[in-house]
Amino acid sequence: MKTRIVGTMDDPVAALIAKCAAADRAAFRALYRDTSAKLMGVLLRMLRERAEAEDALQEVYTRVWLRAGRYDPAKGRGMTWLIAIARNLAIDRLRARPVNHSDDGLDMVQDSAPRAETRLVAQGEARRMADCFNTLEPDRADAVKGAYLNGLSYLDLAARHAVPLNTMRTWLRRSLLKLKECLET
Repeated sequence: MKTRIVGTMDDPVAALIAKCAAADRAAFRALYRDTSAKLMGVLLRMLRERAEAEDALQEVYTRVWLRAGRYDPAKGRGMTWLIAIARNLAIDRLRARPVNHSDDGLDMVQDSAPRAETRLVAQGEARRMADCFNTLEPDRADAVKGAYLNGLSYLDLAARHAVPLNTMRTWLRRSLLKLKECLET
């Protein structure tokens, strides 16, 4: 089996992050231009409030600018690193929200119309991603979706699937590697 070294040459987002680590403002503008729509989609999906997602997006890029030197292309693709930052920030914001016990139920009603950003993000990789998810065992696919699309913690997922916490971590790690392999082919 041929192994491939992940680096900045085959990952333009990683190359931009490396330039941001060197305080290259033009690279930072290019990084924002190339990745902000996808990150906004992730944040909107998780936070469900446009204003909060916009604030979170600004905070994501502040963190990227400050932490770009910590990015290691050997550990994963640039876009994956950016999505992880956005996802972690969204989880932090969701946990910090006060619990609202409204009696009228209106807080549970969602706008069913897809937003433009969501449609754009979904069009690009949705079919390929769905095909790759179908290669996973159903419980593993459900765990990955729960963690990375719904913002569930490893502990919540372990309880949901009735497995030990370390088993859940192993499931997620192996499933992500399998998805990455599938998406790179």
